[in-house]
Order: sequence, then structure tokens, then C-alpha cells
Amino acid sequence: MHVAHLSLHDFRSYVDVDVALEPGATAFIGRNGQGKTNLVEAIDYLSRLSSHRVATDAPLVRAGADQAVVRASVVKEGRTALLEVELNPGRANRARINRSALPRPREIIGLVRTVVFAPDDLTLVKGDPSDRRKFLDDLLVLRAPRLAGVRSDYDRILKQRNSLLKTAGIARGSSRDAALSTLEIWDDNLARTGAELLGARLALVEDLRPYLGKAYEAVARGASRDDADLEYRASVDLDSVGPQQEALRQALQEVLLGAIASRRKEELDRGISLVGPHRDELLLTLGDPELRLPVKGYASHGESWSFALALRLASYDLLRADGDDPILVLDDVFAELDAERRNQLAQLVAGAEQVLVTAAVAADVPPSLQGVRFLVADGTVTRDE
Repeated sequence: MHVAHLSLHDFRSYVDVDVALEPGATAFIGRNGQGKTNLVEAIDYLSRLSSHRVATDAPLVRAGADQAVVRASVVKEGRTALLEVELNPGRANRARINRSALPRPREIIGLVRTVVFAPDDLTLVKGDPSDRRKFLDDLLVLRAPRLAGVRSDYDRILKQRNSLLKTAGIARGSSRDAALSTLEIWDDNLARTGAELLGARLALVEDLRPYLGKAYEAVARGASRDDADLEYRASVDLDSVGPQQEALRQALQEVLLGAIASRRKEELDRGISLVGPHRDELLLTLGDPELRLPVKGYASHGESWSFALALRLASYDLLRADGDDPILVLDDVFAELDAERRNQLAQLVAGAEQVLVTAAVAADVPPSLQGVRFLVADGTVTRDE
């Protein structure tokens, strides 16, 4: 899979820009603030309908414009598809495939797959649990795009349930009884969608684990593939749910309902949902299997960077194992690495069908990833012949 052409209208700093791309390595070179990251961000947005840099769409639309358009020709197995997303802050976005409108924008998710390495990846290791949950969910959606709907439904249900918990917590008499009765419906909805999301995350962690060990061995000096591991820590006790148990989703739903019931008073007192995938953690550990320590709080800066890189490499290898070669985006990441790690990472990804690199100076890009080079300055993108 590769992007053959990218066209942006009122996206970030660009009024209009068109860039013809090729398979292999492409480097966008330019000083900070010139717009090189905006180009790869647009391709990543087509993949997930979200940015790796900001939480909402509004900053993606050029100042003074009402909407932005991202359009790309994507080649997969010799066939070309034109993907287009129209970003409309405050209104519904729109998506098209080969000029035909889609009923829901999220139906475009997964048609192009990206794996992005960026300086902010260190938050995967050192950041809040929400950063690691997002990492899992973004990867889930790339592997199974229908889960975008499940995640969206879960977020909507959680918001509604939290609002009802606040209301029920302060209501009295018949109003409280009515709120509690309605709350039981939202309990069922939260447990149902939460069980599907939780089951998918558990399976993903098991699928990702062997690729993580292999990737960490490749990027960390003197490491073995047994050094790095990850473990899913749910907000509920899963000891009664066997990994091979039939009707896993139903079993998880029952566990979630039981936990919700046991914490009803605490939830009403605090006005928030205390049970569910939104409270879970992905524990990242390093060291001997008999004495593992959490990466967060114990690992050195270099070990943390190696672990973050390994998570991205493992994601890439897992997606490739699914039968698709994702587009790799290395967004200003080489400036954060020493020469040895630069070359290690370049060697590991050089065989990808398409690698897009951004860098402030050409010297930061390892020779194996120089490939085609574009110079980015003052809103223009020029191929360096």
C-alpha cells in the first residue's frame, strides 16, 4: 500500500498543495514551522480520522477557513482508490471514495493504514493511562475498522451515564427512584459495549506481545526479546474469565455488571463511572521475567525511548502480519535519537513499501531513507532533484 498523490485544501498552513509521491522512502526537509509535519499528518488523518498531534479537528482547518479537505490517491495491490475527507468544525464531516459519498465518515477508516513515529511517543511510556488506552484503541480500529463504532458508542454511553450519576446522586424521593431505574438501562449499555471493547483489547495485547519483544531486542542495546512485556490491567477482576472461554463477551459483560453493582454507592457519591475499559491500564514492564519493573518510573530515558519505538515497530509488524503493509511515518523522530539508534531504526523500516520522513535538516535522515526528497518552506513543497 502507498499514497501516490496527496492534495490539501485549507488544511493547517496550506491553502492548496499537491504532492506526487512514490513507493519507497520520501523525506520532507524544512525548518520547524514550515509545514512538513502537516503533510504526513494529513495522510495519518485519512487512516484514523484523528490526528496524532491534536485532540480535535478545529486546529486542522486553516485560520480563517470554514472547512478543510484532505484528498489522496491510494494504491493497494495494483488498484487505485481516491479517498477524500472534508473537515467541518462544528458540523458533520464528510467522506468520499472515488467521488462517491459515504453514509458515515468512519467508513473510510482502515482503507489506508499508517503507523506514526513521533517525538510525543515518549508519552506512551511516561504519560497517563489514557495515552496507552488510546494507543491500543487506535491500533484496534486499524485492524478492525468496525470497532470505531464500538468505541464511539462506548464514549457516548459513558458520557450519558456520568450525567445520570450526577443527577441521581443529588436527587431525592421519586426523582431519585426514576433516575436509578434509568441508570440500570445505562448499566446494561455500558457493560455490553464495554465487554466488546475489553475483549478486543485483551486479544490485541496477546497478539502484540511477541512482536514487542522482538522489536525491543532490535532497538535496545544488549537487550533480549524476553526483556520487554506488556500486561492489560482491567478495572474489574478477570480471574473468573478464562482466555479460551466460550461466549467471552457475555462473560465479560456479566463481570462488568457485577462490578458496577458492587460500586453503585461510590459511583453515586462521586458522580462518575468507576468501572469499565475507560479505567483500565496497559502496564509496560522491563527486565528479567522473574523480576519485572514498570517502565514508567524505573526505566532510563534511553530505555523509555527504546520501549516507545518498540511499541510502534510492534504495531507495524502486527499489521503486516495481518496481510497489509502500512505506510510508515517518521515524524521528526531522528532528531531525538543518537546516531546508532537512527541507523538501527532506519534498517528496520527500510523495507516498508512506503516510508515518509520529516526532518529539519537532511543530515538527520539516515542514508538508507534519503530516497526522494522534498524541500518545504513558506507554504511550498518542492521536489529536490
